Amino acid sequence: MLQLDIWFFALAAPAVVFAGISKGGFGSGASFASASILALVLEPGLALGVILPLLMMMDAATLKPYWGKWDWRVSALMIAGGLPGVALGALLFARTDADVFRVLIGVISIAFVIWQVGRARGWIRLAERALPQWVGAVTGCVAGFTSFVSHAGGPPAAVYLLSLRPGKTEYQANTVLIFTAINIFKFVPYAFLGMFTAQTFVANIALAPFAFLGAWLGVRAHHMVPERAFFLLTYVLLVMTGSKLIWDGLT
Repeated sequence: MLQLDIWFFALAAPAVVFAGISKGGFGSGASFASASILALVLEPGLALGVILPLLMMMDAATLKPYWGKWDWRVSALMIAGGLPGVALGALLFARTDADVFRVLIGVISIAFVIWQVGRARGWIRLAERALPQWVGAVTGCVAGFTSFVSHAGGPPAAVYLLSLRPGKTEYQANTVLIFTAINIFKFVPYAFLGMFTAQTFVANIALAPFAFLGAWLGVRAHHMVPERAFFLLTYVLLVMTGSKLIWDGLT
């Protein structure tokens, strides 16, 4: 049951602003931290249902600044791969309970931190040459699945995108376009699976200004703010929330 009280908005509003900043300015996929935070106090399906329309608002707000700066061929390949991944996520959601999704969201949260730290320290090395197109389709499928179950499609997509050595802005533009499409794909199964309710609709209306504020700040931060401090906060949040969700799901 979603209680739209002051405590919900005290947690949800900064989480949504944080998601907007990440989605608008940094191509790491860290915007999914907002779903992880809300899943601490909501049933995971409701947390995902609250966040998806807000992510779609952020998509709309961030498409224009990056319009035409993406690689159409690369984006189309990963979008096509994302469709079966979304279908797999919907099938899993229909057949499992909330605790499975708590654990999944928690594991993905901590795996994201390991991935980012590993890349920064050289423990994880990406391909030095551009990966073949079939890898793009496979990583698109994985991105569609992880995006469905936790809004965390960024890291799988990065495996292929970063191998192509795009510039910072082209990389961000590709992720904006890819996840705009994947979020549209997710909307229909989310609706059929009961992840949207009258209360999530009211929450979306109330939180919409925070989504647009975060996206606006993120586009500007993309050009002005170093990523180090932003991601340090992200890592702390994700380790804490991920650990708690795994504990809750297992106990």
